[in-house]
Amino acid sequence: MRVAVIGAGPAGLAAAYRLAEAGEEVEVFESAPVVGGMCRSFRLWGQTVDLGPHRFFSTDPLVNGLWSEVVGRDYRMVDRMTRICYGGRFYRYPLEPIDALSKMGGLEASRCLGSYLKERIAPSFPPGSEGLGTFESWVVGRFGRRLFEKFFKSYSEKLWGIPCSELDEDFAAQRIKKFSLGEAVKSAVGLGRTRHKTLVDRFAYPIGGTGMVYDRLADRIRDRGGQVRLGTRVRRVLHDRGRVLGLELADDSRHRFDHVISTMPLTLLVRGLGTPPPLVEKAIGALRFRNTVLVYLHVDGTDLFPDQWLYIHSPELLAGRLTNFRNWVPELHGGSTTSILALEYWCNDEDSLWAEPEEVQIARAVRELRQTGLIGDAKVLDGDVVRVPRCYPIYRAGYKNHLAVVTSYLDRFSGLTPIGRYGSFKYNNQDHSLLMGLLAADNLRQGPRHDLWSVNTDYECYQEAAELQEIRLADATAEPLAAGS
Repeated sequence: MRVAVIGAGPAGLAAAYRLAEAGEEVEVFESAPVVGGMCRSFRLWGQTVDLGPHRFFSTDPLVNGLWSEVVGRDYRMVDRMTRICYGGRFYRYPLEPIDALSKMGGLEASRCLGSYLKERIAPSFPPGSEGLGTFESWVVGRFGRRLFEKFFKSYSEKLWGIPCSELDEDFAAQRIKKFSLGEAVKSAVGLGRTRHKTLVDRFAYPIGGTGMVYDRLADRIRDRGGQVRLGTRVRRVLHDRGRVLGLELADDSRHRFDHVISTMPLTLLVRGLGTPPPLVEKAIGALRFRNTVLVYLHVDGTDLFPDQWLYIHSPELLAGRLTNFRNWVPELHGGSTTSILALEYWCNDEDSLWAEPEEVQIARAVRELRQTGLIGDAKVLDGDVVRVPRCYPIYRAGYKNHLAVVTSYLDRFSGLTPIGRYGSFKYNNQDHSLLMGLLAADNLRQGPRHDLWSVNTDYECYQEAAELQEIRLADATAEPLAAGS
């Protein structure tokens, strides 16, 4: 079986690796000059950085098995430290009642508690009310409106570029799970029964950066006879009356394949198949992705602040997240006496931020970093900008109806499997995309046993899984690298 895989991110490489391992003829086509997609790592100012913060944990044995097979013992367990920056104060995240309420002060804490109790007695969004099913209704119902406006509204609207009243509740269901203020209080006094995945306070991280996983996957694909073609853009998927025949590349060359696994953006995939029916075209037009601008700053100093990353909820700052690569594993910075920080900004194609000169973006990032007070008077030595298009599928309220139209249309094409964050229009973590790739390969070899569209939709199962301890990712006896070893 000749299989083409479009995209060398987590989903595409996982699928290609499993197929190559089974002896299938596989070619991976990646438009970028490197593998890893959004999980790639790269060298900057003599250190290693990622595209923002990437941590790994999974409760799925298939995913953990693949990760440990590729990474082996070359990882460390990192003690997570994450906070929210809001109003000049720093709150531990996930929210801890004693920490949050004490930093708010007595008056504001009582207002937040009163707002929470009001929702218990007279919900703002009772069954059947307008606005139900949105991110706003989901969070307000579990935290109260005052905490929603303080800790969720600004950040979410920075990320998605739309009001929380227009954002689908799926974003909350995936990322906040069922954690509520009431549950947090019970947990704080020792009455809570479960630990949700948003509360995982240790995670596995490769010593060579997140991209190390995908560099190794690509090498293993090549070792098993597969090809990974970098800097090679796919123009469209070729088909004859719904039967996939192969690919047409940007250089006009055509290549025949028995099957195509696509991780390219779903919208581009559909339009490349030819003129879709009007209903499908309308649905595609309603599905949009959000871009990221990452501004990296080289700062003189080592112990600037303790977090791996912070969420910037302060509405007066445009940045939404700040990563401190100094606080991941020592192998990233080696013997350097400086730190690399990354501020994330989100925008649409038509926004001025997307096309701004780098010097303007760097100057803003330095100014906003100073405003947080996190680096004191430490000197900023240099700056760099990385633009990442189509990072986040926008979960606008009602998006699932449009997605259903598109997936139904794609089901008419035999020999085509869309997967991954881009390819399935799902806000995947690494583990979700890896799982999609593994299951896609299994479907090709064993028959369509897995519904790939359902990956990362069973939120209840994912969040109720056993509490994550120090994962034995390599095998039952191997120890991960100890700190300082």
